[in-house]
Amino acid sequence: MVGDAISPRHPSGRRPCTPGSRLQPVAGAPGTGHGMSEAAPPSVVRARGVTKRYGSTVAVDRLDVDIDHGITGLLGPNGAGKTTFISLVLGLRSRDAGELSVLGHDPATSGIDVRARIGYAPEHHNLPPDVHAADLVRHLGELHGLPGRAAIQRANDALWQVGLGEERFRPIGTMSTGQRQRVKLAGAIVHDPRLVLLDEPTDGLDPLQRDDMLALIRRVGSEFGMDIVISSHHLEEAERICDAVVILGGGSVVRAGRLSELRRDSERLVVVVDDRSDELAAVLRGSGFDVAELGETVSVAWADGVHDAVRDAVADLGVGIRRLGPERQTLEDVYMEASA
Repeated sequence: MVGDAISPRHPSGRRPCTPGSRLQPVAGAPGTGHGMSEAAPPSVVRARGVTKRYGSTVAVDRLDVDIDHGITGLLGPNGAGKTTFISLVLGLRSRDAGELSVLGHDPATSGIDVRARIGYAPEHHNLPPDVHAADLVRHLGELHGLPGRAAIQRANDALWQVGLGEERFRPIGTMSTGQRQRVKLAGAIVHDPRLVLLDEPTDGLDPLQRDDMLALIRRVGSEFGMDIVISSHHLEEAERICDAVVILGGGSVVRAGRLSELRRDSERLVVVVDDRSDELAAVLRGSGFDVAELGETVSVAWADGVHDAVRDAVADLGVGIRRLGPERQTLEDVYMEASA
């Protein structure tokens, strides 16, 4: 497919990049994050008591959080403070109280330095319709300090990486919503940032496009080594690709941590059998256990002797076991518990 294609030279005389080429840091370019000699801070974002008011409205209320390396989901309902917090991280708004460090810098006093190390894809789709995707991404690279020739090459590279290599010279106004989302992602990574902020990156996408975008984001984080913060209200998406989540409510953090720690085992044992689950549940209930049923799944509350009772009941019924283990919380469970 694209690996064998020979792309035509653009009318401007620019040579397209090689399909499948990798993004590489540009030595000495002021906008490139990985080219910096400074050591990476222990936390990507660190906030202590951060508060932001708009008149009498408190949008962010004494927020405390540490966002570590990896992919982090910033979750919460509309009005929870996600957009305001992102604007504070970018240094686009000043906070009213508290301390905030982004990549080791205070965005209120070092906003230019912070933004040079951050890639940002906003939620809105208000991209210039008559501009070619390659020209927009090149321009964003130049705004982040890339020299002209390097910005052209990296714009092409970034668009190939997000799957728009063959479409990069199309006007953005002729592109689908999914393609415009990819253009925004290319613009966010073109300068090799240390941190990428993505605001609702799957907004407006159909299920297949959403799957492709999530896989692409995961690849950017794993292969390019960029830390990513995704602002979203889609819990299932965050659960699929995030290493950690921060759940906001009323401008404050209600839960935060790595998914593996938040989704703790519940105090129930899950048994999934091939058939006759209703009979298995009846036998366990008759032995005095607290039992719940969902299809072929039987959930039993932890109690002394529960494993032996399940073993004996399954053996007596002669049914096959497909799963036996602790019941795990989902991110939705965590979110609902935090919002209660």
